[in-house]
Amino acid sequence: MHIFDYSFLDNGLLPAEIVNLTATISAFNALSQNRQHEYEQVYTELEKIARIQSVKGSNAIEGIVTTDTRIKEIVDKNSAPLNHNEREIAGYRDALDEIHTSHEQMSFNEKTILHLHEKMLHLTDYYNIGKYKTEDNLIMETSPDGRRSVRFAPVPASETKDAMEQLVYAYIEARDNPNVNKLLLTPCVILDFLCIHPFSDGNGRVSRLLTLLLLYKGGFNVTKYVSLEAQINEDKYFYYEALAESSENWQDNKNSYFPFMKNYLSTLYKCYKELDTRFSTVNGKKLKKNERIEMTVLNSVLPITKAEICEILPDVSPTTVEAVLGKMVKNGTARKLGDGRGTKYVNAKYVK
Repeated sequence: MHIFDYSFLDNGLLPAEIVNLTATISAFNALSQNRQHEYEQVYTELEKIARIQSVKGSNAIEGIVTTDTRIKEIVDKNSAPLNHNEREIAGYRDALDEIHTSHEQMSFNEKTILHLHEKMLHLTDYYNIGKYKTEDNLIMETSPDGRRSVRFAPVPASETKDAMEQLVYAYIEARDNPNVNKLLLTPCVILDFLCIHPFSDGNGRVSRLLTLLLLYKGGFNVTKYVSLEAQINEDKYFYYEALAESSENWQDNKNSYFPFMKNYLSTLYKCYKELDTRFSTVNGKKLKKNERIEMTVLNSVLPITKAEICEILPDVSPTTVEAVLGKMVKNGTARKLGDGRGTKYVNAKYVK
């Protein structure tokens, strides 16, 4: 059985890249904390955008989708869910809202984990919500010729309760160690949670909710203002690649947490970069509207849709946004990706 032990975080032997990323994120976090007190209204606007993108992004990773219009209506509670996918989306909204509003009263323990699972699925007809799996599950992969194979065998159902207890105890021990960086502890705990795979369904979404909770516990609240889930969804190939690499030989205690840790830190770094960009854009209302649209596209870390630009700049009309985007594509400063409602725009220098 896997032994849950995070003492390696206390030995000082961490890759230089991880140490540097951690220092950079901490600096960004300090800057953001200072801004939040001075520019409360700006951060309130950013929070509204991030909430929608988080609900959309985390469910999209699992193939649970609906239209952008319906996502906004459900997240804003202006409409009841109409089908199974929308009930799953509404459930994630409820669990996410609870973390954002009540994280100070929530502890990382089995009770909280089971509660979040139940909260997330309470509108669905799943039979096993808020309970650990009762049958063994496997993480499968399918080859190009259609043949299925086991990529990873999680902890058996009969051992899940004990594994979750050991995970929580290991977290508490590391959390209380002043020499362990809480920012680095989070991806280790989340990797182990995913390798246990304690639920019959919803493990990925619960892992993202727990990531937000642990970030809050560590003093990092960027995910309230920029969606971590949307960032993961945008680069999910690299996320799953890192997860596969770090889970290799996990059962034998020979795995390395560093690939998953690096991906997590890189994603969090992008969140802070995006927050810095969005803060400057929303706060820069003295600029002309076309300049603010251009800033939004050119400074965005990820490709961005017209609808997302309109959310960031609520005082700018969709017609103006569309006109500026067309001009940017024409003069070569931006590249257009895709067609129809899913069309995204990106700084041309980021595209080869």
